[in-house]
Amino acid sequence: MQVCYVAYVSGIVQGVGFRYYTQQQAIKLGVTGYAYNMDDGRVEVLACGEQQQVERLLAWLKVGPKSARVERVLVEPRAVKDIVGFRIRY
Repeated sequence: MQVCYVAYVSGIVQGVGFRYYTQQQAIKLGVTGYAYNMDDGRVEVLACGEQQQVERLLAWLKVGPKSARVERVLVEPRAVKDIVGFRIRY
């Protein structure tokens, strides 16, 4: 089943390669979407794909790369979108 979620990741998640590592995980899992640095210091991640793979990425976001310190992840469902690839948005 195809699903889409947006996750808002709080903590020390900017300037530590968070978007890059998220992109690598998403590509490995076959998840599409994007990672974006928000003005308030959070990272917004849109994750679309097979439910099990998206859930794996969302679980990874709660830990993140070693360089980051994730404090909180808020996840909201979104309408399923047909997105190609996973990109870093600027």
